[in-house]
Amino acid sequence: MSTLPPPRHEPTLRRGANRPRSPAEMLEPSRPPGPPRGALPPHAARRGSVLVRVLSGAFTLVLFLMIAAGGMLALLYHQFEAPGPLAQSRVITVPRGEGRIEIASRLEKEGAISNRWAFIANYLLRNVIGPKQTELKAGDYEIKKHASMAEIMETLALGRGVLSKITIPEGWTSLQIVQRLREEEELAGEITEIPPEGSLLPDTYRYSKGMDRRELLERMQSEMQRFLASMWERRQPGLPIATPEEALVFASIVEKETGRADERGRVASVFMNRLRKGMRLQSDPTVIYGIAGGQGSLGRSITRADLDQKTTHNTYQISGLPPTPICNPGRAAIEASLNPPETNDLYFVADGTGGHTFSDSLKNHNAAVSVWRKVERDRKKEAVTAAGASGTGGAASDDIPTIGSEDTDELRVINSAVPTKAAGATAGALIPLPVRKPRN
Repeated sequence: MSTLPPPRHEPTLRRGANRPRSPAEMLEPSRPPGPPRGALPPHAARRGSVLVRVLSGAFTLVLFLMIAAGGMLALLYHQFEAPGPLAQSRVITVPRGEGRIEIASRLEKEGAISNRWAFIANYLLRNVIGPKQTELKAGDYEIKKHASMAEIMETLALGRGVLSKITIPEGWTSLQIVQRLREEEELAGEITEIPPEGSLLPDTYRYSKGMDRRELLERMQSEMQRFLASMWERRQPGLPIATPEEALVFASIVEKETGRADERGRVASVFMNRLRKGMRLQSDPTVIYGIAGGQGSLGRSITRADLDQKTTHNTYQISGLPPTPICNPGRAAIEASLNPPETNDLYFVADGTGGHTFSDSLKNHNAAVSVWRKVERDRKKEAVTAAGASGTGGAASDDIPTIGSEDTDELRVINSAVPTKAAGATAGALIPLPVRKPRN
């Protein structure tokens, strides 16, 4: 048996060397070429791309925050420098001990600024970037109409308080108030028109020297509108008053009828009950206003002829309310008129002590009138005795206060039904007492 020579091994070709490929090898996918020498591995490239994306996102977020902060600062600056909502100049009191949040809340409540948080933000920002710390000081400040937050902050920071004040009593007419303002030498400007009766709120007003008189009048009107609107929203339901204007007319009568705080509610209740029953109010102050108008005083006592005189405001001659207020009522009279106590009172008469006796029936009222007549007779006797002791004789009786006198309002009686000889004997003279029976 012949022995075959061992197979001769072909030399192994290098990968990639040019050699013929078998059909099976040609069907296999070819491998991609490897990375060039010195290149980073693929996983290192992925780590770099993630870092770039993170840095890019952070930069975008910072840019967005910067744009948002810039827009917010621009908005705050606009609100801080824009004209404020205050329609009329007014004085705002900042009490001692209040912080910036309380002061900002007070300014917003008083209508001087529109947003307390914008005020506080600008205050804090100015303290951070400003050259020195800003402190808001307590005091009475006159805030000009449409004053910006910047102007208000500067006023409070510099402590530019109001130095002067003027007091307007309750019950004055608009003409009397204008005359008072004209007499104030520290005020400037001329008042050419008398404001409508009842449109001014009596109060103590503070002002800066040289302020225009008309501006102060506008402030009084604005305060009356604000207070009347707030009280109208809180009025007692079921009142025989349809509008805030009627409430002002009613309150002006209550204001002139009594100066005692403890009687305002009872007086308001009497007139409210009379309105409900369709009875005439028969109020002496309306008679005086119908004759004297804005002068506010007759300079004499009311006569029977005055009660019989038909004027637009004489509630002895007209039913319901007068067409306009007869004075400028104060806060207490307005509040009492819109929230009177529940009573059945229809009459009141002086009790001889400076107050009045209220009655719910004509019988009780007549008894109270009798008590008052006795007090009146005793006073006359004392006056005559004192006049005789001084040697002036009966002339002193001319100085005795008479019922119906505007200077002795507490002596008045409304709707008395007690007949009196004196009334007929002195027709056309001073009326001892209004003795008319109530008219329905």
